[in-house]
Amino acid sequence: MSPARAPFVGRAREITELGRRVATTSTDGIDVVAVTGPAGIGKTTLLRRIATEFDNALWASATAWETPLAGGVMSQLLQGPAPADPVAAAEELARVLAAEFPTVLVVDDAEDADPLSLQALSTLTRHHRRIPALIVVSVVGEMPSEIGDLVARTFELPGLRPGEVAELASARGHILHPATAARLTRHTDGNPGHVLALLDELAPETWSRLDAPLPAPRRITEQVDAALDRAGPHGQALCVALAVLDDDATLADAAALAVLDDPLTALESATREGLVGPGDPGAPRLRDNLTSAAVLDIAGPRAVADAHRRAADLVADPARRLRHRVAATPVPDEALADEVDTLARSCGAEGAWAQAASLFRDASRLTADPLARDERLTRSVDALVAAGDCLGAAAYVPAIESLRETPLRNAVLAYLAILRGRSTEAEMRLARAWDIVNTDRNPADAAFIAQRHVLHTLVRCEGEQLVHWADRALGLADEDSPAAIEAAAVRGLGLLAAGHPRRAAAAYDDLSNRVRHGAQAQRVVMGRGWVQLVRDDVDGARASLESAVAAAALGGSTRITLWALAWLARVRFAAGDWDDALASVAHGRRLAAESGIVLVTPLLEWTAGQIAALRGDWAGAEAAVRAASSAPGEYAMMRIPTLLLRGQIAEAQADYAAVRRIVTPLRGMARGTSLQEPGYWPWPDLLANAMVLDGDLDGADEFLRPHEQRARSRGHRSAAARLAYARGRLLGAQGDINAARRAFDEALDRLDGLPLRYDLARINFAYGQTLRRAGKRRAADAVISAARELYLALGADTYVARCDRELKAGGLHPQREGTVELTPQEEAVSNLVAQGRSNREVAAELYVSQKTVQYHLTRIYAKLGVRSRSELAALRR
Repeated sequence: MSPARAPFVGRAREITELGRRVATTSTDGIDVVAVTGPAGIGKTTLLRRIATEFDNALWASATAWETPLAGGVMSQLLQGPAPADPVAAAEELARVLAAEFPTVLVVDDAEDADPLSLQALSTLTRHHRRIPALIVVSVVGEMPSEIGDLVARTFELPGLRPGEVAELASARGHILHPATAARLTRHTDGNPGHVLALLDELAPETWSRLDAPLPAPRRITEQVDAALDRAGPHGQALCVALAVLDDDATLADAAALAVLDDPLTALESATREGLVGPGDPGAPRLRDNLTSAAVLDIAGPRAVADAHRRAADLVADPARRLRHRVAATPVPDEALADEVDTLARSCGAEGAWAQAASLFRDASRLTADPLARDERLTRSVDALVAAGDCLGAAAYVPAIESLRETPLRNAVLAYLAILRGRSTEAEMRLARAWDIVNTDRNPADAAFIAQRHVLHTLVRCEGEQLVHWADRALGLADEDSPAAIEAAAVRGLGLLAAGHPRRAAAAYDDLSNRVRHGAQAQRVVMGRGWVQLVRDDVDGARASLESAVAAAALGGSTRITLWALAWLARVRFAAGDWDDALASVAHGRRLAAESGIVLVTPLLEWTAGQIAALRGDWAGAEAAVRAASSAPGEYAMMRIPTLLLRGQIAEAQADYAAVRRIVTPLRGMARGTSLQEPGYWPWPDLLANAMVLDGDLDGADEFLRPHEQRARSRGHRSAAARLAYARGRLLGAQGDINAARRAFDEALDRLDGLPLRYDLARINFAYGQTLRRAGKRRAADAVISAARELYLALGADTYVARCDRELKAGGLHPQREGTVELTPQEEAVSNLVAQGRSNREVAAELYVSQKTVQYHLTRIYAKLGVRSRSELAALRR
């Protein structure tokens, strides 16, 4: 299929930037950009798409056999014979381009353009700078110097992402499972030309099999075959050895497998033919995945199997030796299957779940007994889920559901349901698994199911139930088994949610001494950071959670990394490091999309949306709400941050009735969950503040008392500070300004020494509003000014503007409305009413009564000579 007919997907960034550059040539004159990348990456397709976007477009395609033809490219651009002199050719082209609107001039495959045409283009750009034209050249390999010296920007096209590969396949009539799309993307490096070739060449049923081998496209195989022939026997042998060995093999390893006395000569010949990529000659690598697949295909299955058997005798590492034996064994082998199963369990015990998944799958393939084969396949899917590859695991669900019912099968499907946010399904499957397991005969399976109950209760935020199931798992499992280690790693979070924060911290101190290394340590460090955050140890939480994120590169779990990123974002938000918080969110979003884990999405979006609202980015805030709400949201761990986000957006908009409506459901969810625990979820102060500003003073008092008592009993500083802030609001509204001041001062005292900059700004803002309402204008001015500085440093533009309104309303900086003098309070009221706010909303924003708003509005109408809100709005425009 020609590139011109290839479906167009992706490339939004490049199209936007190229379109912008075309537009700017109207004022800035001629511009030159290059689009580079390997063959098949989509350069021509992108350029044709750009050319069709504009009425004025000139196109030329260079070819290697026309390179000697003087003026060949210029003739295409001019649609007629080109002058033999490059300066004259440039003048002729300049006349063509001298149009009122910008022109796009495309030279495809410019590396093959004839010298005269390149010289003419160079002359054009130097002598006719004011022409409104964008010259776009596409290049494979080395850039011609005549163009390279003039290029202002180079776009190196990357491969397509998995979603775009799936879209490309859909245009070809193939619906790919996300796991298959991801696998095809890795195999081809996202090169659309290679993707389309494989989609066209392979049988349709290939794309419904997750384990179907993916070869190289025929054209690549032919090129590699010719290159191998030119590389000679020694070069061929080296390439086969590199394709068979692991990625970290050395030249010495490859030489031993290929039986080469002179490996450097073989390496030079393979490199010269483009089979081996550039890099360390001591650790050479084939150019890419497709080259490796082609080399193996050309060698043939018998030669490849023989090479794997020889490699098994050469390598020292037991795991690698076993992998080569598996690759050399295409039929069932029970003894080998048992060895692979043993290694898979060992990898699982160390937390290396991705490797365990692959090994369990190999063991299943090598197993003849149907029941054992099914169990090993089921454990492979469980390991995929544990590794955080929900997309890959979900692709096996039909196969697992078709197997006979076992406790293991139900527990594995429940595990996947948990990470996909499906609480009802998980509850049903876990209950069934526990009902049919025999704890006496199969304590390991029972411990496995209990540990899945641990995860289920964690995300239901049920601390006591979590500890109950963790203790069951620990009582049934071997101390060093994966079920026992993970149950212990999560048990501390249950203690925290159940109201035992000190015991939770002590549990992690003990566990950290026992589990110091390996992927399992990531679970312990993440849990410890979670506890530290809730206990106000912000610096400790930051260090722990950053360490847990870094452990991902050392074989850590995607699932644990996602939790660490979500809580790290909250740490950074609380400390005022909002750009870093958004970086954690962006990392988490990418990981969630790649893995298919939706469970943590609301927690990530909570931080993103709250920052957006505080910065006045309402579109970004609403986008975060949509993303948080797009997941099933059956678990409390998903519903709570979603409601908090929506409530905090409403608070930033000073819509306190909406805050009450959104956040009140948390009261019904609180019993028996972590919502009761101080500092875990910052919702009681959010709701109490809204109740006060919405006029429900008695209700706010009743609501606050048990939360205040619990915060005191736990000795939780930040929670007590936030509740004291809400109490200060209430006391101020009740007219007891002295008691209100004591409450606000207590709130500030409790935050002293804690790096919680957002909480400090929020308390100062409320303190200043309360003082102003009580008539303490000078004191209010000082406190609100302090809040303003904090908000300004955070970039919270929404509240900077509110502080400015408060300072104006305080009366220390009177302003005039034309020749009519309005008081600061009247000016603040008139501005808000002109924005379309109701009296109730204005009252909430300015922290006054509705009667006061109406009083000021009456005076404003009289002073300005208007009779309605619409007339006031028109006057203010």
